[in-house]
Amino acid sequence: MKGTIVHSGLLSVALLLCSPALAQTSSTAPGIDDPIAYAESAGIPEIAAEATILDAEGNVLRKGSNDWTCMAIPNMPMCLDPQWMAFISALMSGNEDIEVKSVGLAYMLRGDAGASNIDPNATGPTPDNDWVVTGPHIMVIGPGSSPFAGMPTEPSEAGPYVMWAGTPFAHVMVPVVGNAVNMPAKK
Repeated sequence: MKGTIVHSGLLSVALLLCSPALAQTSSTAPGIDDPIAYAESAGIPEIAAEATILDAEGNVLRKGSNDWTCMAIPNMPMCLDPQWMAFISALMSGNEDIEVKSVGLAYMLRGDAGASNIDPNATGPTPDNDWVVTGPHIMVIGPGSSPFAGMPTEPSEAGPYVMWAGTPFAHVMVPVVGNAVNMPAKK
């Protein structure tokens, strides 16, 4: 019950913060050849327009005026708040002692090229690493040792799920469609 309350609260906060304008992807979306526009296209315009922009190597392409960072990574542009930047830095350096101090949000409104749902270190699909390619989505992290206890851990066509459950890098994936969160239908 407590896990349900915590994850419902985190999700409510995340949804309130991201409701202005969610996914705006199309075949005319900017390509990686325009890295600033490409990085911005991962987030909502109200945040991305003022964000710091990094290329895939971490070089600053534009200094921003808010606390967000958008990254022009081929096949997986993203916009991250400060808590997510610390989270990604820990993940990339292999530091499993990451302490999530607050709710963190990340936008990947262009989707991604895929990742293992169970292994944060996987670099490609294998028969046993539950590889999943996700369309437009928002990612949420939260403080505590298991803030998402009780949430689904299997990706589905609709609704949030926990990726990398049982690891220090567990986070919630919230699929979005158009300008709405893609919530599961009641049966």
